[in-house]
Amino acid sequence: MGTLIGRYVIEHKLGEGGMGTVYLARSRGGRAVAVKVARPELASDPSFRARFRAEVAAARQVGGFHTAQVVDADPDAEAPWLATAYVPGPTLAALVTDEGPMDEARLRALGAALAEALEAIHACGLVHRDLKPGNIVMAPDGPRVLDFGIARALESTRLTATGSAFGTPGYLAPEQALGEEVTGAADVFALGAVLVAAAGGRPFGEGTPMGLMYRSVHEAPDLASVPESLRGLIGRCLAKDPAERPTPDEILDALGEGEPHPATLVVPAAPAYGPPQGQTPSQGQTPSQGQTPPQGQTPPPGHVLPHVPPQGFGPPQGFGPPGAFAVPPPPSVPPGFVPEFVAADRVSGIVVDGSGMHLQLYGEEADFGWEEISGVDLLRTRRGRGLRVVVSLHEGGAYTCELDGRRAARAEEWVARLDPVLATFLPRR
Repeated sequence: MGTLIGRYVIEHKLGEGGMGTVYLARSRGGRAVAVKVARPELASDPSFRARFRAEVAAARQVGGFHTAQVVDADPDAEAPWLATAYVPGPTLAALVTDEGPMDEARLRALGAALAEALEAIHACGLVHRDLKPGNIVMAPDGPRVLDFGIARALESTRLTATGSAFGTPGYLAPEQALGEEVTGAADVFALGAVLVAAAGGRPFGEGTPMGLMYRSVHEAPDLASVPESLRGLIGRCLAKDPAERPTPDEILDALGEGEPHPATLVVPAAPAYGPPQGQTPSQGQTPSQGQTPPQGQTPPPGHVLPHVPPQGFGPPQGFGPPGAFAVPPPPSVPPGFVPEFVAADRVSGIVVDGSGMHLQLYGEEADFGWEEISGVDLLRTRRGRGLRVVVSLHEGGAYTCELDGRRAARAEEWVARLDPVLATFLPRR
């Protein structure tokens, strides 16, 4: 028998995500589930455990009609874990990359299904906070939304890899990027961005996470790829002011007005089969390189149905479906790029990652590799509500970027997040 997590037998590891490690597992009755186990540093954080417990309790009330239902969890385990129903199928990101942009009928069907999912999630007092193509599985019976019970728990800890703005730049609402109060309207913003992506576009272009965040706060979205009849609705979803965005119910009404007969969103079954039970792919082999059963034959219980998404969409911060491995970021971002710290106000932004520091002020950007930087100073300004970051270079000179946190607690949080990251790359700072 394989390793047990709770009552589930682990078959093999599927990948890593914001919470920790995700495994394909089976219940004693043979049902496949995705088990997500918290990283050790999260497990040792009391704030994460408390928020995770509350979020899981709420998430278990969400029906499985348009979601991957939470079936079990243990927030009090040595390593907290969460089990969700297994949903076969590619992610939306993979489907669009494989088959190209969706037409109007399929966009309407997708938008309606996602609006229904958000209604169910919001009715239980949850806000997803990280809706994106990598968190949507295109199951044979329609789209399913993943990870709606994890985002806020991760947001509560100072160990979040993306820094002060939890979520995925490009789908992140302006209020999230600015560290303001987040409501269900942020999910509506993300839904609008997802529909633009499904139509083959990028509402805020490509580039660094900081640049995407800046444009989502300050610039109008690019809706050129969206069918004319849907631009008004999607434009309202992407409004800068949360109060101007439609509710999920209003989205359903609007989509119904333009489509007299409900469109059917046809989703192909996952095209590849993984290794037999108890085996893991050999080095250099992806799970999609396993054998494909004969036409018309379903896989035996010992097989899994992983779909490896092609390149083209930003990397999921959480977990994809069982078998949906992390997708590389857009081509303009170096492979493996994962920002260690992101913060922005209405005019400035900072990203700190393994390649160096990226500063932005009023649309102007400056990038410095760690080999160029001799030191970094963090200074509190505006009676403690602001943070001034001064980057000194070996060749002489210094560059300053100042962020307005609006409140002292936010600026203090920025320092707490940024200081250990800088210590990692500049130990003698």
